[in-house]
Amino acid sequence: MAEQQPGEAFTRLSPREAKEMADRGEATFVDVREDWEYARDHIPSARHIPLGRIISRPAEAIQQDHVIFVCEVGQRSAVAAEMAAALGKQRVYNLEGGMTAWRREQLPVER
Repeated sequence: MAEQQPGEAFTRLSPREAKEMADRGEATFVDVREDWEYARDHIPSARHIPLGRIISRPAEAIQQDHVIFVCEVGQRSAVAAEMAAALGKQRVYNLEGGMTAWRREQLPVER
């Protein structure tokens, strides 16, 4: 179940919740992993914006709202979600467990 922890500026989503939200057109995925990680596998239709680029130019890198940030285990994506919220984005989500959890649920990936 989607939940926002006290003091957090973003909502945590399970892989299934994230997929359902994206399937309904309510949010898009942004993968913040390194190039080689994204090339190995990623969620279909995920935009690739490495966390380093987000950190160095946040306002340029994060221009949209309704974003589900994704990394390998959910830590780097949480940083990106915090930065998006700090920029004033209202609908910011973090994929809990990242791609590791996504794969465990056997959800679709592209290579």
